[in-house]
Amino acid sequence: MITYKSATEIEAMRQSGRIAAAVLGELEPLIRPGIRTRDLDLYAEKRTRELGAAPAFKGYRGYPASVCISVNEEVIHGIPSGRILQEGDIVSLDFGVLYEGFYSDSALTAPVGRVSTEALALIAAAERSFAKGLEQMREGNRLSDVSAAIQASVESEGFSVIRQFVGHGIGRALHEEPQVPNFGAPGRGPRIKPGMTLAIEPMIAAGTYEVEILEDGWTAVTRDHRLSAHYEHTVAMTENGPEILSARPGTRLPKEGPHA
Repeated sequence: MITYKSATEIEAMRQSGRIAAAVLGELEPLIRPGIRTRDLDLYAEKRTRELGAAPAFKGYRGYPASVCISVNEEVIHGIPSGRILQEGDIVSLDFGVLYEGFYSDSALTAPVGRVSTEALALIAAAERSFAKGLEQMREGNRLSDVSAAIQASVESEGFSVIRQFVGHGIGRALHEEPQVPNFGAPGRGPRIKPGMTLAIEPMIAAGTYEVEILEDGWTAVTRDHRLSAHYEHTVAMTENGPEILSARPGTRLPKEGPHA
């Protein structure tokens, strides 16, 4: 069952989203060759608690860290460790916050130093596909219109969308209904209307969309070990259109309609 949020509840989610945005915004410039992924995680947890919130992922279904940090072919759920980021890597940070009883969820993929042309194109494609999906967040549209727009955008650039993992509703729970796939035909699923709050999160790959899970039980990697990128925001449908609740400075938006 989809839980539609009141204006008061969306305001609480907005505050949660601002904390997630602040912490991710502070993490991004720390991404550089030589830093350990564990150091990024420790920084995120410290700053989140300083801001009066809790990291949403730590302990969730047994996940051991505050940030999912996925490098290169890792799609999602990479576990921070002593791994040292190298020049030419790309790294995805997936981060959520619990504040005053409400969750927010956001992700970005960033280059580590100088990276390949393909890596830059993949990162940009993930961000563009999110924007294309957001354009379909219109009252009366159906949810799969968002999914179809993301898939069309990604595949038009020669990449693929991951099928095994999808976006989701969010609010008082980290994962609520409905699921938000990044693929599928338009015109299906529930109609979009005010009060709907979603984590829209394209996960895309340079090669195959097939994934496998590593022995740690968490980390999903592309089966062909080609690069993957992830981009995500918590979005609320309001009477005035969609609003990105986890927007950071520089968040890309469609040319018209949605606003941060």
